Amino acid sequence: MLLVQFKNVQGSRQIGVLEQNTIRVIEGYETTYALAQAAIRQKQSLAALASAALGAATLAFDAVLAENRLLPPIDHADPAHCYVTGTGLTHLGSADTRDAMHKKIGGDVESLSDSMKMFRMGVEGGKPAPGVAGVQPEWFYKGDGSIVAASGADLAMPDFALDGGEEPEVAGLYVIGDDGQPYRVGYAIGNEFSDHVTERQNYLYLAHSKLRACGLGPALLVGEAPAHIEGVSRIYDKAGKLRWEKAFFSGEQNMSHTLANLEHHHFKYPLFRRAGDVHIHFFGTATLSVADNIVVQAGETFEIEAPQFGPALRNKLSVYATEVAKVLPL
Repeated sequence: MLLVQFKNVQGSRQIGVLEQNTIRVIEGYETTYALAQAAIRQKQSLAALASAALGAATLAFDAVLAENRLLPPIDHADPAHCYVTGTGLTHLGSADTRDAMHKKIGGDVESLSDSMKMFRMGVEGGKPAPGVAGVQPEWFYKGDGSIVAASGADLAMPDFALDGGEEPEVAGLYVIGDDGQPYRVGYAIGNEFSDHVTERQNYLYLAHSKLRACGLGPALLVGEAPAHIEGVSRIYDKAGKLRWEKAFFSGEQNMSHTLANLEHHHFKYPLFRRAGDVHIHFFGTATLSVADNIVVQAGETFEIEAPQFGPALRNKLSVYATEVAKVLPL
């Protein structure tokens, strides 16, 4: 089942089930968040509750997209109560990438870079037995719900950024129940979007490089993620001509960590189990256009597509002006 959030022509919020190009409207719930909280409280599955609430009204997904009425597949009424985070160095990549990576990590540990040490730790201990905690992954904070862009919206980067590059990823979407229990609502395709040039200056700049916007959706996949996910990441120039294209792979079959291990090392912190909060957690990637020396320009468009997640995610890169931050004493 694929869920989408959108605004109707009157500007009111609605949610629906996406079937091909048709959205079947869910009645009685205006948001994915409200539907998820009801499912938690009623001890029902999200799919069962959504199916039971389906109404007769339908509309065309393409029309909603064309009229810029799509919303991210999950959000919170107060963006400060939506955490956006992620993990890195979690993916094995293509067969060629895997072979090269294993050669890099196969030597003396002391000769490896910190990143390669982290990757090697994941390969060796990222897939523990069920119910057992494995090795910690790299973890980062991106921002709150205000940074999340729906499909069709711009990905806006600050003018001090040295790069704006896509990261095609799968994200886990979560709601915390009244008792502090995290519940996975589902998954969505995303563009985690980072400043890779800043990060390359020094790996200690990773935190700065991640404080950027991100794209999510259009749809939320209810249920478990496929073990093998294959998609395509593309960049179109300002005229709409395809400039770069590459396949990407995700899902546990292509990862050095289980999703359960990545989830454990996020939600083990009480801070992230606060009742009512929403979490969007990116699981990493192995495919980046910056690795092919692509520099994306403002006005160019990212497209990330994986058939299991419905329609492609598309976002245009834009730049906003910044000033030197001023702090005033009281």
